[in-house]
Amino acid sequence: MEWESIATLAGAYGLKVLGSLFIFFVGKKLASLASSLANKMMEKAKVEITLAKFFSNVIYGLLLVVIVLAALSNIGIETTSFVAVLGAAGLAVGLAFKDTFSNVGAGVLLVVFRPFKVDDFINAAGESGTVEEINLFSTFMRTADNKLIIVPNGRIIGGNIVNFSAKPTRRVDLKFGVSYGDDLRLVKQALREVLEADERILKEPEPFVAVSELADSSVNFVVRAWVNSPDYWGVYFDTTERVKLAFDEKGITIPFPQVQLHKE
Repeated sequence: MEWESIATLAGAYGLKVLGSLFIFFVGKKLASLASSLANKMMEKAKVEITLAKFFSNVIYGLLLVVIVLAALSNIGIETTSFVAVLGAAGLAVGLAFKDTFSNVGAGVLLVVFRPFKVDDFINAAGESGTVEEINLFSTFMRTADNKLIIVPNGRIIGGNIVNFSAKPTRRVDLKFGVSYGDDLRLVKQALREVLEADERILKEPEPFVAVSELADSSVNFVVRAWVNSPDYWGVYFDTTERVKLAFDEKGITIPFPQVQLHKE
């Protein structure tokens, strides 16, 4: 009698176990297909690849949890307690990794709102560099001297972001000081000639040259010229050098601090 009962129970539970295994493996396959389909649909909709992968992984994870609970329920195990345990575990994990999840949330916001993209030159979280990669946790930037800076997304989204590559043009602002004894009209002419000789400087908006300040030891000129964003630093450095050469050629003096020593 006992053997018959054991055989009956084994047959009943064996079928349930097989059914649960069937639910798990088939469900896992379907979850993978659903995740892959969601990823392809987001790629077709031109959703940022980082965000598409993130959401497809979330979909797969959620479906897998549902499948595991369904498989356990099929055996006859009460899943209500498991849901409570999962909720508590989720809360504990969330508290333990709150900074990490904060970076993930910030990464999603960066991908969705796109204040910058790969290859943009930005200043964010006190760091400046060219963006090389944006993932869900951090942003990788390459500095001008070829150093790699990894900045947590939470720090970036929580502060000001300056994107120097967002607009097609930028304005180069320079200031030059000349002696009070120099001819101001000659200085303006020399500055304009330097600007007009550089083909990288745009004609519209027109370059601007004017006296900006009568300082203690110099008359200061402000020079403003618009260029295409990739030409900014080239024009900045070249103009500084060419102005000095033009001033030397025309006999224009650039004042500099002098110290006189008196021997007693």
